[in-house]
Amino acid sequence: MKATHKTFAGMMDRALRQARVFYFCGADEAGASDAAARVIERLGPAEKVEMTGAELRRDPVRLADEARSTSLFGDHRIIIITMSGDEAYEAISTLIADPVPGWPVLAIAGGATDKSRIAKLLADRDDALVTVFHPPDLRAVAEMVRTLGDTAGLRLNSGLAEQIALATGLDTRMARSEIEKLVLYLDAAPESPRAPTPADLAAIGAATEDDSIAPLINAALGGQTKQVGHELARVTAQDVNGVALLLAFERRVVTLFQLAGRLGTRTDISAFLEGEIQARRVFFRDKADLAQQLGRWRGARLERLAQRLIALHRAMLTDNRLSGLRLAHEVVEVVRAAAR
Repeated sequence: MKATHKTFAGMMDRALRQARVFYFCGADEAGASDAAARVIERLGPAEKVEMTGAELRRDPVRLADEARSTSLFGDHRIIIITMSGDEAYEAISTLIADPVPGWPVLAIAGGATDKSRIAKLLADRDDALVTVFHPPDLRAVAEMVRTLGDTAGLRLNSGLAEQIALATGLDTRMARSEIEKLVLYLDAAPESPRAPTPADLAAIGAATEDDSIAPLINAALGGQTKQVGHELARVTAQDVNGVALLLAFERRVVTLFQLAGRLGTRTDISAFLEGEIQARRVFFRDKADLAQQLGRWRGARLERLAQRLIALHRAMLTDNRLSGLRLAHEVVEVVRAAAR
């Protein structure tokens, strides 16, 4: 059996009944790990036996032995393998050649694709499920966030769902954690649902846009070309985390989308922001920067900026070796566009 990140949920029930091997691969390692966690949860209480691909490459027979063996306490077992590429190919080949059914095996293969030897070995079998996780997109993660919220008793609008998706870097594991924290914070339940607000999300969320990052974001989005060079040098010298910086940019873009939607066709941005401050949706110290940014980023221009940031995020997820250089280049492009 074969699935993608989009079809996995619909195939999970069948796979739980039939499969003895679950193979998760693709560029979105967070999505693969999250899917494995969901399978483990559905399989119920069990002893977790963890091993690596490197260990199985040295001892290929061990996997089949562990899958057949009995827990010391007589419990169910789940075998979990974390590996890179095709490290465990011989071990998995030995396992599926054994006619004796064993405990379920979950393999999370970082850096592998559905073209790997293991994926080809398992894809056509009814007792295995190969799931490939492509780099996530904002819409898919936001939809997942809303689905999780509905199940848990949170009535999330699309804007807030997208904000959670962006704030967690399109990482489904982190998004799931944010939903769980919101449920606890609001005391939500399916029988007593709650409607979270941006303030609720800010109250439970980990801060990613701190004082060391905000000046660069404001300079770039505000078209301050001279200031951006100084700020880039400063955050580089301070070794600011590139992912945190990108997440902060994404959060600000989400804020601009929300503000632009409420602003509509009005032309007095200052008066509009005063109203937002009174409604406690905007912090008063952000007024000047937001006014400058709303004057530059609206409509199709803001849409293009969001798409560029999403594309950059995907590129950094796929290969982070040049993430700092890519991010610096994008900041320069943003400030040039804002200054025009």
